[in-house]
Parts: sequence; C-alpha cells; structure tokens
Amino acid sequence: MKFATDAVKVTVPATSANLGPGFDAVGLALDVRDELHFELLPSSDVEIEIHGEGETTLPRDDRHLVIRSLRRAMEEIGLPQTGVRLTAINRIPQERGMGSSAEAIVAGVSAAAAFAGLGDEARDFIFDLAAHIEGHPDNVAPAVYGGMTVSWDFEPSREVPVIDSPVLKARTVVSPTDGTASFPGSAEPFKGGYHTVNYRVGERINAWVFVPDFKLSTEEARHALPTDVPRTDAVFNVSRVALLPAAMAADHGRDVNAMLFSATADTLHQRYRSSLMPQSWELMTFLRANGYASTISGAGPCVLVLHDGDDSAALRDLLDSRWLDGGHWRMLHPAIDRSGVLYEAEGR
Repeated sequence: MKFATDAVKVTVPATSANLGPGFDAVGLALDVRDELHFELLPSSDVEIEIHGEGETTLPRDDRHLVIRSLRRAMEEIGLPQTGVRLTAINRIPQERGMGSSAEAIVAGVSAAAAFAGLGDEARDFIFDLAAHIEGHPDNVAPAVYGGMTVSWDFEPSREVPVIDSPVLKARTVVSPTDGTASFPGSAEPFKGGYHTVNYRVGERINAWVFVPDFKLSTEEARHALPTDVPRTDAVFNVSRVALLPAAMAADHGRDVNAMLFSATADTLHQRYRSSLMPQSWELMTFLRANGYASTISGAGPCVLVLHDGDDSAALRDLLDSRWLDGGHWRMLHPAIDRSGVLYEAEGR
C-alpha cells in the first residue's frame, strides 16, 4: 500500500478508566487533548519534539510509545516503514491515571490509518489494534470513540458450552475454522477478542479531575490487587456497575447525584491501592464524605468527581485550604469528550 499523504494531524482525549466500580471495563473520555503532528522523512530517521507534559522524561527515538504503535499499525496496514518527524503537544498528565499510555497508542495507530488515507471507517480497526497493544480495552475504547464505554474480551471457545451427549444435539455456534460465534438471529458471525459499546452521558454531567504532584505506575498499582475478593464485595460491585450507565445518562427522573454517588462506589480495587497513594485516598474519601461522587481515576493517583450540574465554586471552597492552596494538587474541569480520536491529512 502507498502513502496517501506525507503529513497527518492526530488529537486524542484523556480518559478515566476503571470508572468507579467498572474495573478493567468502563472508561470515560475527557476533553483534555494531546495534539500530535506526523511528517514522513526521506530517511529512516526518527525526529521527536515534545512540548508540555513529559517533555523532559519521554524518549525521543524509536522507544517512544507513539512511534512503536505507529510502526506496528503501518505493518498491519501494509505501509512501508520509513522515517518520521513527530511533534507532540502533550496536555494529558503522565502516569496520573488519565490514560496517557492509551493516548500514545491510539495516536500512533490513528496516524498510520491517516497516512493510508483511511477515514472514520478505520475507527474499529484502531480500537482493535490499540487494545491489543495496550493489553486491555477500558482506556483505549473511550479514547477512540469518546463518551462512556463498556468493554469486554469475548472468548467464544471458553464462553459457549459444548454439549457432549448422544441425546442432546446442539447446533454449532463456534466455527472450527476461524473461532467466530454465530448466534440465532444474528446477521453475521461475532468475532472473539475485544469489543466495546457506548453509553449516553447526560449533557448536565460535569467532571473534575484533581491532579497531584506525584506519579504512580499502572504496573505497580496492578500488583497491589489481590487474586481473590470476598463474594460480598463482588456482589456489591456488580450492582453498582450495572447502575452506572443509568446514573450517567441522567434521564430517568431520579436524583442524579444520589445515583452517581452509589454508582461510583467500589470494593474491588481502590482500597487495595490506597497505601500506594494515601493522599489520593484521603482526598477521595473526604469528597465522598461531603456527598460528592468521587473515585480514583484509572489506576491513580488522580481523583475524579462526577456531578449533575456545575459545582466548581463549591468544590473549590471545600478544598482550597487543605488541598488546592498548598500547590500539591490542581483542579481541572474538562468537558466530557464525545468525539474520541480525530485524525486527518495535513500534507499532499
């Protein structure tokens, strides 16, 4: 395949994954966007210029996650490998639980799609490849599609039972050739792997992110999780994550903030990570003690608040003296992003 253009622009929103009780499944896109410009070079060189977040810490060669993801996607699409100049304007905080790694992966894959001349029809391809590079879909999905997403990994051979009986005869659901599943009434086979769906987010839903001056790696946070959890905790999270789409839609005639408070409660992952980010745990607990639907963003250490209506002034008054005035925390009030990744040709 030939390049359709020699320069592309990509912007990707921040995301808050593990949303409330939705561990490894639910994510929300936030309108804090990284902007990346890619230009093909006649040589095999990689030139990287970084402004903003990560400008003193991110690599400026083939080790950069954006470049690695770009090269992987070019290989998948069938584009030749070549040199590239990347100019990145980074606004998403690094290693804070706002999806900076997913942003980098989605940006690289989307840039390859744009270089190939692919339009919005490539969005599903971008999601699938980016999720496989990331290893889980809950950050990638909202970065690609925008809004609130619920994602899962479908394994047909494990999830569809096999009947081994001379009396009971079952139709063949899972294809022995490609592993897809064909369900009664479905128009086409359903492939295994990562999938996602969008849920509506009400227009009045506001989000605030409290960003600390310290970092936490996702890998370290994941290692803090137990292998097993009590059944009561599992049941609690099932009920709350099932409530989350209705609470976020805010169109049911109920008290939205009361539902958001219940729908953001978690027993599966946040408290197990609290010792790694005690300041974040203290802030989240304080916000919930004051009635706000607060949760750890991603694996932390950012803290997220969701609310029906703009309560910025009250939040600032509540937090100024202890958290915001000290300079260790900053408050962002991004809109809910509803577009996901945007990519377009800038060159010929």
